[in-house]
Amino acid sequence: MQKILAHIRANAVVYGGVAVVLLGAGFLFSNSKNGKEELLTVTAGAFVQEVSVSGKVIAAQDVDLGFSQGGRVAGVYVKVGQQVQAGTTLAELDNGDLRASVLQKQAALEREKASLALLREGTRSEEVEIALSEVRSDETELTQKRNSLVEAVKDAFSTSDDAVRNTIDQFISSPRIDPQINFIVSDIQLETKVEHTRLAMESVLALWQRNVEGLAADSALPGAVSEAQYNLSQVALLLTDANTVLNKAVPTGSNTQAVIDGYETDVAAVRAAVNVAASALVSAITAEKNAVSALETSRRSLTLKQAGTRASDIDAQEADVKVAEADLANAHAQLGKTIMRAPFTGVVTKMDLKIGQVASASVSDVSMISSGTFQIESFVPEVNIALIEVGDPGNVTLDAYSADVVFTARIISIDPAETTRDGVSTYRSLLQFSENDPRIRPGMTANVVIKTDERAGIISVPQGIVFERGGKKYVRVKIGKEIEERVVTTGAVSNLGNVEILSGLSEGELVVLSP
Repeated sequence: MQKILAHIRANAVVYGGVAVVLLGAGFLFSNSKNGKEELLTVTAGAFVQEVSVSGKVIAAQDVDLGFSQGGRVAGVYVKVGQQVQAGTTLAELDNGDLRASVLQKQAALEREKASLALLREGTRSEEVEIALSEVRSDETELTQKRNSLVEAVKDAFSTSDDAVRNTIDQFISSPRIDPQINFIVSDIQLETKVEHTRLAMESVLALWQRNVEGLAADSALPGAVSEAQYNLSQVALLLTDANTVLNKAVPTGSNTQAVIDGYETDVAAVRAAVNVAASALVSAITAEKNAVSALETSRRSLTLKQAGTRASDIDAQEADVKVAEADLANAHAQLGKTIMRAPFTGVVTKMDLKIGQVASASVSDVSMISSGTFQIESFVPEVNIALIEVGDPGNVTLDAYSADVVFTARIISIDPAETTRDGVSTYRSLLQFSENDPRIRPGMTANVVIKTDERAGIISVPQGIVFERGGKKYVRVKIGKEIEERVVTTGAVSNLGNVEILSGLSEGELVVLSP
């Protein structure tokens, strides 16, 4: 018996990674009809599963290019067969106006960003000091303007006092008690009006004089200004009536025409002086109001700078920056429609553009294929699709070369949807060559053996000795002189036709090869 076993071991044959021992007729005998049995010693070994497919070599990428808008071709920068890098400009339409628009939008964006940076930086101490200096300067200016206004009010009184008491009183007797015009007037009503007005003016001038004495740029100034404006208007009216009276004077021996003319000249002079005083007062009032306004503005500016930047102002400026960015992006997009660039690194296979021609929108004038790494396009039948998955490696031979020239590849994608070819459901699968090789060219026919599974220490037996009955799978096992039908659980099938035994058999057991 030991010699027989030794002879068996010497004649061991390997099936798909499983050590198979074939016992020929005369080695072991059973009660089978033919009087002999072929046995297999179960041994764990390597388990390999492969799928063979065919396919075609294609470029990893290919594309037909055209402009998205029409226009006159301004430049063609490549030719057929030329290798170009991704992003290379292939051709260009006239776009000077669009380039100018991009520059304008870029400048606008930079301006908005600068404003935002200033807001985020906040107010510098130097700016606060400048604002404070402006406030102090405006305060000084306001003080000067109010002092000038005080002087204008006092000048208005002095001019009015001189006009009444020194000029009109030349031809009125007892002007402060019982005014009487010293010459004959042809209009008695006008004469009476002037005399009464002169008497009333005395009390006006007396009160006015008391008010302007000691007048300063304080809270009493607004009232003094209003009083001065009113009194000037009254004095002007009195002077107008006095002038009319002189025009209607009747010359006499004591009041000759020459004397009356002298009075008229004096009245005309003071009337002009009163008008000048009134204008000076208005100018002083305006200057004081402007100074008040300027001071209020500088004080508000100082308050804002001292308070710093508000969050809402920053938010608003950030929004302005986003608007400017959107405008710039749109300008770039419009410019991009006039420039044709290579979407990937590759070779130009078609160039139908010429400088000066009018290109139409969405017409394919340029074509490219990627260079370097190529792919294999294969349509795997549905019976094998469940065995392969992305990442599985494969060995490739090309019909253009001998079977000894082997390339390596790996599955990179499997289409989820079927593709019907010759009435058979297939699934488009792409394999990527592992290395760039100048011998590989698009269009070559490829034969691929994909390794879908490879494991060590797997128990497997020839698929033909497993039989099924009653929904269970069995293998005939030799135990001593008896043969037992053993229930087994099977798994995958190797490329050599062996089926994986998940449970039911152990190493060293003998199985019957004939079913």
